[in-house]
Amino acid sequence: MDILPVKQRFGIIGSNPVLNHALEVAVRVAPTDLSVLVTGESGVGKEFFPQVIHACSARKHNKYIAVNCGAIPEGTIDSELFGHEKGSFTGATEARKGYFEEANGGTIFLDEVSELPLSTQVRLLRVLQTGEYIRVGSSKAQKTDVRVVAATNINLQNSIAAGRFREDLYYRLNAVPIVVPALRERREDIFLLFRKFAADVAAQYRMPVISLTDDARQELEDYMWPGNIRQLKNVAEQISAIEESRLIDAVTLSKYLLVVNRTTVPVVVGSGPRDHSDERELLYKVLFDMRNEMHEMRHLLSEVLHGPPAGVGKAEISAYLAPQSHYPVAPVPAQGEPVYADSEVLTDETQEITKEQVLREETVRALRRYNGRRKEAAKALYISERTLYRRIKELGIEEY
Repeated sequence: MDILPVKQRFGIIGSNPVLNHALEVAVRVAPTDLSVLVTGESGVGKEFFPQVIHACSARKHNKYIAVNCGAIPEGTIDSELFGHEKGSFTGATEARKGYFEEANGGTIFLDEVSELPLSTQVRLLRVLQTGEYIRVGSSKAQKTDVRVVAATNINLQNSIAAGRFREDLYYRLNAVPIVVPALRERREDIFLLFRKFAADVAAQYRMPVISLTDDARQELEDYMWPGNIRQLKNVAEQISAIEESRLIDAVTLSKYLLVVNRTTVPVVVGSGPRDHSDERELLYKVLFDMRNEMHEMRHLLSEVLHGPPAGVGKAEISAYLAPQSHYPVAPVPAQGEPVYADSEVLTDETQEITKEQVLREETVRALRRYNGRRKEAAKALYISERTLYRRIKELGIEEY
């Protein structure tokens, strides 16, 4: 199948086989009315696929509506999707059509579908099964003929196991799955995309286009790109706007890569290997802290057996040896041992570094970095603000 015209029409750049396969599936399924579920990490360009499906279908002359389910408050999402009657709730001064009514005969794209509340999932399931919906505040069922394409960067199987997503809805949406590869799985396309973004910003602001040295290009292609294409575009725009020289070397490029939060890349269906740098960093810190605690205990036991040095009383030694839930930090580090000002104390029980602990550490670090501003923290973690709210609640992060 020739997908080159589709790439040219929608500005899709790349020759990666996984990307080409995803586009071929989108074009082949377009003439049908089957629901499609697009999966992939945040920033990989999932929003292009429902546009391709709509444009290549018989519905192309009717409406195409894209809805970000994660951006609509839980209390109003039913009204937004299915409409409401006058007086159905405070502020409903007149009847209003919902997206499913507006998009009748066309296509509706539900981005971040995993963020839908369970009650809304039941309503959506009815639309997919029977084509019927009920406005908020009404008892009359109405019909709609809408093609549904959904997308998520969350592993819905895990959400099903956690009771946050209905299994029957998953199978209705996943009639045809499309997996969009992460940018790190498309190494051959990274430089092409960077050059395109640099040319676009140069043309927009009438400035010379930037170019990369060979070592800078290698640095570009070796980077993990946790923010995927969205992050690559931001870097290209920043360098174009800030750097005076139009030839960018590896040293200059690395400055823009280092300031980006190298957070753990989320795993979705079909995603590639994860970047475990944060987990390793946390594990190393805990092991070093444990070594310091053991060294301090040996030091204190030696003082008990052989007597404390001048100026240290028995009460001070007893305070260290008394049973307690947390060992105090040693007042003076041992000679030659590393000091960690932000290290956490360990409990006297053996601790296992779990995925939940790593996730909590990562979330707290982002919140601290942005002084509790959840919108900026969510952006740094490459998740939606609603997902961050839920994560804070599940992990019991109370200080934010």
